Amino acid sequence: MVKISDFQTKEVVNILDGKRLGQISDLEIDLRHGRVEAIVVPGPGKFLGFFSSGNDFVIPWRNIVKIGKDVVLVRVEEALKVDARTSGTEDYRD
Repeated sequence: MVKISDFQTKEVVNILDGKRLGQISDLEIDLRHGRVEAIVVPGPGKFLGFFSSGNDFVIPWRNIVKIGKDVVLVRVEEALKVDARTSGTEDYRD
């Protein structure tokens, strides 16, 4: 079992290009089915979830490849970036 607070300290890295995306700031949870749908990583220029000129990255749970002790490896193809949602986040889909 992993606590949300422990999960938020892990660095998110894209395995396709080795790019560090940042640390998890939030989770999207489906309360009806009791499962995590996506992780949210602050967009470029955001500090502790504040002062952002960009959007957050919403990475679907299915794009998580491995959760390690200090890192979460994800598979995000830049070409698949979708326009920002109404919530001000970018959605990456596989």
